[in-house]
Amino acid sequence: MNNKRYQHILFDLDGTLTDPMIGITSSVKYALSYFNIEVEDLRSLCPFIGPPLKTSFKDFYQFTDEQADVAIAKYREYFSKQGIFENTLYQGTDELLRLLTENEMKIYLATSKPQPFAQQILEYFHLESYFTFVGGSTFDGSRSEKADVIQYVLDSTDIKTRSDVVMIGDRKYDIEGAKANNIDSIGVLYGYGDEEELANAGTNKIVTDIKELSSFLLTGNIPI
Repeated sequence: MNNKRYQHILFDLDGTLTDPMIGITSSVKYALSYFNIEVEDLRSLCPFIGPPLKTSFKDFYQFTDEQADVAIAKYREYFSKQGIFENTLYQGTDELLRLLTENEMKIYLATSKPQPFAQQILEYFHLESYFTFVGGSTFDGSRSEKADVIQYVLDSTDIKTRSDVVMIGDRKYDIEGAKANNIDSIGVLYGYGDEEELANAGTNKIVTDIKELSSFLLTGNIPI
């Protein structure tokens, strides 16, 4: 990746702007209990953070499509009332978004979380004013893969020059979704993916923390 400044910055939400560990894992635990599957350690459910829910329920618990749909409905029962607020903002996120905005960069959200939930979370943390557009998945599953969400954001905002666009996220789904849409990507290591996952997915750049991310986006350099 050359040292260049992007004009259009797409952010993942979970594991990139906020740490949703308690809310997501508690919601998954609630859903699994409906199937008489008991989970003692919420941390064991952290792999659910990032991928589409249906994919995770099928991959991790071998649910059928029908079972996964029921699990998602139960997940949302808990999440919509309580889990959505069991969430914390990564330190420095607000400052990063402010700096990007002051430098006339356009900021977008591209998350696998249902769009109404994503909008509610941004409002809860008072971040909504920074975002030009909020893109998420649909409740009916018609738009759930990260590549489809990114395409939806790009199509909805009529961004013409893909070389000016970058996707930032913590999991391989963010990187693969960016590649599918012919845009660059930056992987962050403070979320729920690791360096091997992000590198194998083909990210253009990996940063350790929000300070490095801010410096790279604003100057093209990583502070020593």
